[in-house]
Amino acid sequence: MELILKQDVQNVGFKDDVVTVKAGYGRNFLIPQGFAHLATSSAKKVLAENLKQRAHKEAKVVNDAKDLATKLKAIEIKITSKAGGEKLFGSVTNSDIATALDKAGHSIDRKFITSGIIKRTGKYTASVRLHRDVVVELPYEILAEV
Repeated sequence: MELILKQDVQNVGFKDDVVTVKAGYGRNFLIPQGFAHLATSSAKKVLAENLKQRAHKEAKVVNDAKDLATKLKAIEIKITSKAGGEKLFGSVTNSDIATALDKAGHSIDRKFITSGIIKRTGKYTASVRLHRDVVVELPYEILAEV
């Protein structure tokens, strides 16, 4: 089943992508939730026209995302958490990284950060998606609270 996505869907595609999914997934989840609509020939023509008009606007957004990526690479993030030795009491998740970035002055939604669940102190990297074409690897360190 071919669908046009109305918004970004994790592990499926980005907004305005024409994707092929299984019929049940499209009919029972994506379309009723408002994440996609059917990719008919007329809908594809409308999408092509919209993408053509939006192409030059997109260049500015990509440049802004690249500028933000260079700023994020310069930031040194240290997250403190209660720990017994190297093992944390609890875990550090995407939300904690988003909070640390917010304190540094860059508000990024946690759903655009991919790091996994960390349960030990040490140095790690998180992947931050600023745009479909701009993904930055963000190093951070987890320290034991003293």
